[in-house]
Amino acid sequence: MPEPGKKPVSAFSKKPRSAEVAAGSPAVFEAETERAGVKVRWQRGGHDISASDKFALAAEGTRHTLTVRDVGPADQGSYAVIAGSSKVKFDLKVIEAEKAAPEPGPAPAPAPVEAPGAPTEALPSATEVEGGSPSPEGSSSAAPNGPGAPDDPIGLFVMRPQDGEVTVGGSITFSARVAGASLLKPPTVKWFKGKWVDLSSKAGQHLQLHDSYDRASKVYLFELHITDAQANLAGGYRCEVSTKDKFDSCNFNLTVHEAIGPADLDLRSAFRRTSLAGGSRRVSDSHEDTGTLDFSSLLKKSSSFRSPRDAKLEAPAEEDVWEILRQAPPSEYERIAFQHGVTDLRGMLKRLKGMKRDEKKSTAFQKKLQPAYQVSKGHKIRLTVELADPDAEVKWLKNGQEIQMSGRYIFESNGAKRTLTISQCSLADDAAYQCVVGGEKCSTELFVKEPPVLITRPLEDQLVMVGQRVEFECEVSEEGAQVKWLKDGVELTREETFKYRFKKDGRRHHLIINEATLEDAGHYALRTSGGQALAELIVQEKKLEVYQSIADLTVGAKDQAVFKCEVSDENVRGVWLKNGKELVPDSRIKVSHIGRVHKLTIDDVTPADEADYSFVPEGFACNLSAKLHFMEVKIDFVPRQAPPKIHLDCPGRKPDTIVVVAGNKLRLDVPISGDPAPTVIWQKAITQGAKVPAGPAPDAPGDAGASDEWVFEKKLLCDTEGRVRVETTKDRSIFTVEGAEKEDEGVYTVTVKNPVGEDQVNLTVKVIDVPDAPAAPTISNVGEDSCTVQWEPPAYDGGQPVLGYILERKKKKSYRWMRLNFDLLRELSHEARRMIEGVVYEMRVYAVNAVGMSRPSPASQPFMPVGPPSEPTHLAVEDVSDTTVSLKWRPPEREGAGGLDGYSVEYCQEGCSEWVPALQGLTERTSMLVKDLPTGARMLFRVRAHNVAGPGSPATTKEPVTVQEILQRPRLQLPRHLRQTIQRRVGEPVNLLIPFQGKPRPQVTWTKEGQPLQGQEVNIRNSPTDTILFIRAAQRAHSGTYQVTLRIESMEDKAMLVLQVVDKPSPPQDIQVLETWGFNVALEWKPPQDDGNTELCGYTVQKADEKTMEWFTVLEHYRRTQCVVSDLIIGNSYYFRVFSQNMVGPSDKAATTKKPVLIPRSAITYEPPKYKALDFSEAPSFTRPLVNRSVIAGYNATLCCAVRGSPKPKISWFKNGLDLGKDARFRMFSKQGVLTLEIRKPCPFDGGIYACRATNLQGEAQCECRVEVRVPQ
Repeated sequence: MPEPGKKPVSAFSKKPRSAEVAAGSPAVFEAETERAGVKVRWQRGGHDISASDKFALAAEGTRHTLTVRDVGPADQGSYAVIAGSSKVKFDLKVIEAEKAAPEPGPAPAPAPVEAPGAPTEALPSATEVEGGSPSPEGSSSAAPNGPGAPDDPIGLFVMRPQDGEVTVGGSITFSARVAGASLLKPPTVKWFKGKWVDLSSKAGQHLQLHDSYDRASKVYLFELHITDAQANLAGGYRCEVSTKDKFDSCNFNLTVHEAIGPADLDLRSAFRRTSLAGGSRRVSDSHEDTGTLDFSSLLKKSSSFRSPRDAKLEAPAEEDVWEILRQAPPSEYERIAFQHGVTDLRGMLKRLKGMKRDEKKSTAFQKKLQPAYQVSKGHKIRLTVELADPDAEVKWLKNGQEIQMSGRYIFESNGAKRTLTISQCSLADDAAYQCVVGGEKCSTELFVKEPPVLITRPLEDQLVMVGQRVEFECEVSEEGAQVKWLKDGVELTREETFKYRFKKDGRRHHLIINEATLEDAGHYALRTSGGQALAELIVQEKKLEVYQSIADLTVGAKDQAVFKCEVSDENVRGVWLKNGKELVPDSRIKVSHIGRVHKLTIDDVTPADEADYSFVPEGFACNLSAKLHFMEVKIDFVPRQAPPKIHLDCPGRKPDTIVVVAGNKLRLDVPISGDPAPTVIWQKAITQGAKVPAGPAPDAPGDAGASDEWVFEKKLLCDTEGRVRVETTKDRSIFTVEGAEKEDEGVYTVTVKNPVGEDQVNLTVKVIDVPDAPAAPTISNVGEDSCTVQWEPPAYDGGQPVLGYILERKKKKSYRWMRLNFDLLRELSHEARRMIEGVVYEMRVYAVNAVGMSRPSPASQPFMPVGPPSEPTHLAVEDVSDTTVSLKWRPPEREGAGGLDGYSVEYCQEGCSEWVPALQGLTERTSMLVKDLPTGARMLFRVRAHNVAGPGSPATTKEPVTVQEILQRPRLQLPRHLRQTIQRRVGEPVNLLIPFQGKPRPQVTWTKEGQPLQGQEVNIRNSPTDTILFIRAAQRAHSGTYQVTLRIESMEDKAMLVLQVVDKPSPPQDIQVLETWGFNVALEWKPPQDDGNTELCGYTVQKADEKTMEWFTVLEHYRRTQCVVSDLIIGNSYYFRVFSQNMVGPSDKAATTKKPVLIPRSAITYEPPKYKALDFSEAPSFTRPLVNRSVIAGYNATLCCAVRGSPKPKISWFKNGLDLGKDARFRMFSKQGVLTLEIRKPCPFDGGIYACRATNLQGEAQCECRVEVRVPQ
């Protein structure tokens, strides 16, 4: 439904619906348009349907009907109806008819079944291709996939244009569909006839090109529509589609049948070639397909079948190629010949050479469109042409279709100029435009430039296991921007949808890999028009890490045995085995799995439970094993008053070690006996004390070979509650530590006493933990994509040896750390690779022991992988002397992300291997003069570029350079502006630079008028390549002819320079007044004594009245020394003065007349002229009469008229014959003959006939008008 408040855009008031029809029955589809007379087209599979035995088309007013007779499986597919710009799609589904034969008679129309959504256009099957005779009205192109045209998954075509047949005068449409899901820009499609005739240049009334884009299916549709087909249009055609990096083409044929009688039909069918077997066709440049005529047999009778019109239409095929070759430069000949299939290029060029190149002058256009225009997205562009005929009609076309005026397309006409204005340009406006005037057209192409799309949040590196989901996310600056995803520099397309999925969410773009494999590892990039973001994906094989393995247990009868292990994956399941057989849980044996912890609990342990227990994770080749030892409590029969005894399996006199993981529960269960019940004392040794020989235990036999032991101060443990507690019963004593800590580690002594005696056992408890975090790693040997990471062992290893280390890295601005190794690193250094040059990284390290993994170390100092630069380019020797060599080079092609630090230059003699640096340190320049070289030696030179990563590979001279001056004849290179007379004004500086050549360094000599230069005012500065003559402030004496001589031994070269220093001239001499007459004065003077060393350009003559003495210029740039000053005032006295002037300016002083010159008066008698008196009197007349008015009540109204008359007439106003002169509600004005009557707030009674009367002595005049007063509703 259209949005509320907007006009519906559909041209249909009733749309056809999808239907299911039984095979053999007719299918009827109806559509109604909004208004009558609308042209409606029916399509199937993108091709127009014309009336035939299969299809019936009917139109009655606004109702249009399509009937498909005798529906079969081949008729099933997608259909569409088109009216104007509206297109409605519907489907026809054919179901099998019932086994019973249908009764004769017309079958009822099937009830339409509405599709659940917009039906997608299914490609017609191969059974739709009909090989019968052509339809009378002209048939559209066949189905896209015929038996001879299998689908090509590599090409760009979704549907290729097929062969077609049409009758003379009929119409036909060829369609091509191109998949646009993987294309960033619309593809370019060209239609050709034969080998090289481009049909876009032939587009017009009978041949039209159309294109459209279906956003739902993301398919481009390109159509070639031929109307009023003629016999000369028959032949082979080609459709070419191209994108930025792909190209595809397809050939098809058009057969045109003439509308002739049966006899002629038999004659032509006799010469028709038979079809190939199976209805297949050959696709080649010759296009000799089925259904074409054997023209070799008809050659003699061609005159009866070919008309003059046919010959005219066939001629341009060859002329177009000549026109292309004539207009193209010679460098493009081979490309044009290859593109158009020209084999005899040499013969064509010979013929082309003899042809005259004549430019065709346009008769319709005075100024055509430019070849191309460019505009930024969102801006406005104007396309302007200038016509020869200002009244000619103009049509604007876009991609061959006429443009209609709208809010974005504005047509302007200004005289002979015609302008098309496109506002708010979008990518849809990037197209070819044409301006058509009559039968002539001019074309241009508009390129719409998008603003660069920038990366606002880059991609982040990821490390995953095989089978896990990967999602890269990147944010760009513009919503809905076109981006490209690349893997290792290769673009990822939507054709690989089974593996990659692309998602857009506003400005965020996602690349999703559902199940990662090892092949998916690599560098992924998101590229926009303004940059790209890089990230690395590391895929590791799935490994299971064991954080805590199961340990051997020793328990007594009726006790509880708990085996516990912890693995890295909380989703891993496993099986518990007893002596290799699966353990079945019951009421006494329980198996639990909580997170990453797997636990086996055995209650009421019996001797039968003593065995080897194993945990096997599912899907991993690992096995965690432990042994359960059953401890038999040996209680010997003792008589009453038996001494106490501690019953342990291995109660050695040396301390036994019990290992517990930090954070776990420690429980020491010690069976005891004695009568009476003994007292149990638990003590822990304190670390302070002295080393003394340790004596044997009280009840233990002496050991002569026993070594000395540490003796500590002991702390009594007697708490029955809390974290560390002791619980004693009649037959056992239990020591428990909840959440073992490092402080709980030590030697514990258990002493049992009763009146009969005592027994003592020492137990050593060791608490193990994860290691401490290592110190921050250090980075060294940073390369282009690698670096060396070094670190120190942790200060505390957790009581267990460190098994290895785990290394992680991240980008500086990221928060995601990525693991670099799954196998533990045994060494204290590692070479990290696969980094991106120019990206700042940080590193950290974990230490791992048997207990687990430590906390991460602090991050390393940020570093940037930078590779050394490449070798400098274009190393060349610029100059050589007896002791120096001048080198120059260009920067390397690859400088590295950090830029260059400079260059180092080295040299060595030929045959030696020792390179000597030419300078200490680096130079930033790309040229250098190597000095102090031995004369005559043969030297090799090399240059290296340096950056943060170090020096790059050297660029070395190809051949040794001989250090010896090369004799070169002296030659002055006098600039063109110095070959003429050099003019300078007095006081200006003179700086004359003359380059020269010559080796060894020539001797430069300057002379003036043949004499050596003298004085300190003229300075000479010489360099190895030029000489300079410098004068700080030029004087008149510096003028003259200078000569510079360049000499090398007996060879020399000379040049002459003429310097002219000019100044202002002196004033003229001896000014005199020769004569005075009337209003004129004649003056004369002599030229100045000094002309300023240059030619005078004239004189300036001024005059001044004696009364005011204000000077006024009379003549400027006057060349003569005599002049006449005119237009003087009689009776006044004047002074005159003259300035001389040259190119510098006027003289500082002027030659002035000494006495004033009087202009005398002459006696003249004035007689005034006599004129005849004229009578200007005139009767009144109205030049503009009153006009009928309709005014609104309550609002002031005015009546105006204009009158003329002499003498001035008297004005009177009347209403319905009554004089209004005394009525205060009316105001009367008269100004320059314009008369105004103002009616103040009129009411309905003020309506009537108003009259204005003008009266004077010559007569009177009157005008009237009707005034109507309306009351507002």
